Amino acid sequence: MSELYLITGFLGAGKTTFLKRFIRLFAGRKMQLIVNEFGNEGVDGSLLAALGAYLNEISGGSVFCSCRMDQFEKVLRQSASIHPDVILVEASGLSDPTGVRKLFAQTDRFPDIQYQGAICLVDAVRFPKLYATARTCVKQLAAGDVVVVNKVDRASDAQRAQTLALIRGQRPDIAVVETSFGAVDAGILEMLAQARALPEQDAMLTEDLTLRKLLITVAPTVSPYNLQKFLEMFLEDTFRVKGFIQTSEGLYLADCVGNLVQLSPYAGAVAQEKVGRLVVLSGAGMPVKKRVKEAVRWYPEDILSVE
Repeated sequence: MSELYLITGFLGAGKTTFLKRFIRLFAGRKMQLIVNEFGNEGVDGSLLAALGAYLNEISGGSVFCSCRMDQFEKVLRQSASIHPDVILVEASGLSDPTGVRKLFAQTDRFPDIQYQGAICLVDAVRFPKLYATARTCVKQLAAGDVVVVNKVDRASDAQRAQTLALIRGQRPDIAVVETSFGAVDAGILEMLAQARALPEQDAMLTEDLTLRKLLITVAPTVSPYNLQKFLEMFLEDTFRVKGFIQTSEGLYLADCVGNLVQLSPYAGAVAQEKVGRLVVLSGAGMPVKKRVKEAVRWYPEDILSVE
């Protein structure tokens, strides 16, 4: 029997960092990772491949959207066929996972998988703003069995209190862990084991249509300096910017949340089709498209296209 754990959380909450720590709790056991990316970049999957577990990626949107649930089930059956002890599913930051429990309640469909629950990651600083603007934050919290409030080292007392108040307002029953850098211990497994069953959810499995995506293709001759300045011109109007970019000084990983530019040299292996494009995610009413076009005018030789 394979144990399945679901990891959810909005973009930038720290799911990948958390997963790298969480996976160590199952050391010595055969593991299968299913990583769902929004868009086609598969950035997190490339980073997780170094962990040595079996890896399956699903790109192109939320696996829990009703129109893509069949793909998730197909990958899940493939994963179960190798008889892992543990299956970890990292859901897209844009996914609505409220129907997952219902899927695994149908024991005849996945008799060899035992659903262990969902861990919902929350950014202690950004959660209040996201909770008010992105419907998927509400859905992810609804589907959670344990909430991990991450990045508390960056949060003020007021931000932390507001985040906890919002969580308790919707889910007064849920277990909460506060941490930084996704650091958790085996106690979180005990919390999941003790979590009460969630009420039935009748919500449709849909993507949050208030979110917007742009795809920016970057020339391989761009300098890291120009890339940073380009990002700074519009980053404040985004939720997340992420991608592997070939620059004049080598391969870099862009992983930006809010108004914080994070560019770092990357020495790992990345499929060529995943290099050279930035995925930009924002919300309805945010003028990111206009700001990106303005930024392109300053760096016309570095930016090949915006879609």
